Amino acid sequence: MTIVDIAKESGYSVSTVSRVLNHRQDVSPEAKKKIMEIVKAHNFVPNTNAKRLKQNTSRNIYVLVKGTSNMLFANITEEIQSVVGQTDYALNITYLDEDDNIGSETMRICRERKPLGIIFLGGRRDDFSEDFSSLSVPCVIVTSSAADWGVEGLSSVSIDDEKAGETVVDYLIQNGHTRIAEIGANLEFSQTAILRHNGYLKSLKKNGITPDERYYERARFSSYDSAYQAMERLLDKDIEITAVYAVSDVMAIGAIRAILDRGLRVPEDISITGFDGSKLAQYYNPKIVSIRQPHKDMAERSVEMLFRMIDLHKPACHEMIPFELTDGESVKKGGKQ
Repeated sequence: MTIVDIAKESGYSVSTVSRVLNHRQDVSPEAKKKIMEIVKAHNFVPNTNAKRLKQNTSRNIYVLVKGTSNMLFANITEEIQSVVGQTDYALNITYLDEDDNIGSETMRICRERKPLGIIFLGGRRDDFSEDFSSLSVPCVIVTSSAADWGVEGLSSVSIDDEKAGETVVDYLIQNGHTRIAEIGANLEFSQTAILRHNGYLKSLKKNGITPDERYYERARFSSYDSAYQAMERLLDKDIEITAVYAVSDVMAIGAIRAILDRGLRVPEDISITGFDGSKLAQYYNPKIVSIRQPHKDMAERSVEMLFRMIDLHKPACHEMIPFELTDGESVKKGGKQ
């Protein structure tokens, strides 16, 4: 009997079970009662030697984070640390540049560190091709769906990025914007960038707007600097822009700075939307309209999937988590623009 088994039988998450076993107060009385009934019924004894076990490399779990400026990844990583920290697994975090090869780094870690499982934050289908065909370590990728990748042993937790992109561009159009630019990520490095761009195109076409390549700009990395430079390139073009769809909150903030440095106003002159629903976007001035990804749910589900694959030998599974469009002050509302 493990905490994964208890979570499965009780219907509560692994993190909730962990909080009950660690006598945390942030658990409902109903959840605590049901979980403790199962604990007593199975004579489950929590492991009190977690610190000693964490020194054993055979209990290692790795998190590979692709990119160093992604605020969503930072939030998810923090939640994963919180959940895993209440178990007898040791967590190791490795950061990769956006253009680094995930496959070769994963094979190195598996060869040298012998992890029990790996969680990936970011990545694209090409990262999980030939090298992963012989990989027997359970893996979960977060923020990208691997449902149609055909990689055995790779689960995934994500939102519907294409639908989310379509939703936020629909919002701009519903508020009167028809000359909408996009600041996107490098399509060579990011599967989510492709899906979010597809959502942008789908919304334009659905609403009778002909896509124009002059309105696209790609940032090499998802960073403030790259987005700032991309926005500058858009402003230097001989086109009229009333709104910008940025595919991350980081990019939206970088773009806003470029707009303000040109003596323009947000949203009076140019409206802007973000993506990810980060806390910074919520507290930024102006508050940024964004797509909120439930980072806590995504983190908990990814850990639960990995534990089930490790402890219960369950097959890979794929789950999409609902997203939410958050309102803000960064979009000018009104008639056709």
